[in-house]
Amino acid sequence: MAAGTPALVRPLRAEPADTRGRGALRRVLAPPLVLGLTVVLPAFVALQPGAGLRDQVFWLQLVLTVYSGARLSAMILGRHRKLLQGTFWLFVYMAMGIAALAQVVVGKTPVPVAGSRSDLASAVALVLVACVAFDAGALLVRPGARSTARTVFRPAMVARRRTAVLVGLAFLGSGLFVLKLGGLGVFFASRMEITASIANSGVSSAGSQAGTAILRGFGTVPALLALMVVTRWLITSPRVRRRPLPWLTLVALVALNGVVNNPISNPRYWFLTVLLALLFTVFPQSPTMYRAALTMGVAAAVLIFPFADKFRYDAANTRTTQTTSVLDPLVLKDYDQMAMFANTITYADAGNGHTLGRQLAGSALFFVPRSVWTDKPKDTGVMVSEWMAATNTNRSSPLWAELWIDFGPLGMTAGFGLLGWVAARVDRRYAQAVARPGPASILTLAVPLVAGYSFILLRGPLLQASGRVAIGIMCLALITTLRPAKWRQLR
Repeated sequence: MAAGTPALVRPLRAEPADTRGRGALRRVLAPPLVLGLTVVLPAFVALQPGAGLRDQVFWLQLVLTVYSGARLSAMILGRHRKLLQGTFWLFVYMAMGIAALAQVVVGKTPVPVAGSRSDLASAVALVLVACVAFDAGALLVRPGARSTARTVFRPAMVARRRTAVLVGLAFLGSGLFVLKLGGLGVFFASRMEITASIANSGVSSAGSQAGTAILRGFGTVPALLALMVVTRWLITSPRVRRRPLPWLTLVALVALNGVVNNPISNPRYWFLTVLLALLFTVFPQSPTMYRAALTMGVAAAVLIFPFADKFRYDAANTRTTQTTSVLDPLVLKDYDQMAMFANTITYADAGNGHTLGRQLAGSALFFVPRSVWTDKPKDTGVMVSEWMAATNTNRSSPLWAELWIDFGPLGMTAGFGLLGWVAARVDRRYAQAVARPGPASILTLAVPLVAGYSFILLRGPLLQASGRVAIGIMCLALITTLRPAKWRQLR
């Protein structure tokens, strides 16, 4: 700053030409994107022939689809990258919006709806209310606000000296995972083969999945996080890029993840977590990559996910649904979230009531074996499916159902309001962290990982998702450091 210039006065800077170009491109793409997500695709689905009723459920579902499409458009076209909010609206638009609308039009669902039509209408209405609450919570965070609080610590940073420990843990955990399951071949067979190998390994006692969750978690999560840390390290440090060891470590970690985190032996939602986490780690500040990820996510949900089940189970374990509609991919087994929410409402109304936090406690304490906690709750999807006497109990339990069965409609609404507030606040902090030069902070690793994993958390059940969450938190804690700093005012 030139001498004599007041400290609080900053010279105006012309907007860079590339920023102006991106803004012009965004304005050009805005009309077709908004119309496509809020009008064209919902109208295409709604106008398809089918046996479904055009009743209250249909109109509520159409409103939810249009609303979530408008919010997803806002995420894609916004000036700021909002990873957590963007992935939330992507999931809502596809799983609770377009797919559920297709099921209403065709008149078939991936899982039978056990209750009355009014229970399904209640489920759609509650999802819509929760989405509005999520938006209301996000609005409480002012996007341009800056903290004026004083602190004695800088933001949590990655301790580079502990990176070697994380890399070692990754190879140890994944190596044990491979040996326990009988070698590399099983990882390139099918998910059924993986499940059978884990059952034969003896890590889980009868009726307990704690050992399975821990084995899977340590076999896959440290490997992914180590790859993210080393990748981010190479991106942010020119000095490190001139050394051969980090590059050799990167190659070894890529090969390791190719074994334990490949799309053949892992659930598709976990592989999606891997892809998004790595994408946002490599391109944390790229608006193009962010918008492409959300836009292509819609196409992938319609065209890829329903047909990516080839390596999951054999024909004997696959429930087929016969329809004659072009909406078949959205009616089959992938998108059962709205139907399972309706079944959860029916389950509670049938005399079982709300669990008052017991299901959430079971998810948080997933590591406690059932031999110790004899009445430990089952995951919500299994519990409701068994009550329905369903043959296949491996069903989803979306976050809406998890919060509703524990805390009722008011608790669910408050929970999504809090979730929206947290997501908006973390998105703002993440944007500041990636723009800051120097070593990577923990946020630059945690937020992409959570954004990718949010599909699993939103889809549920939470009990099945808790293992990897806990191990991810442990790994992040391992490499986190809070470096003392002088008292200073954040600007």
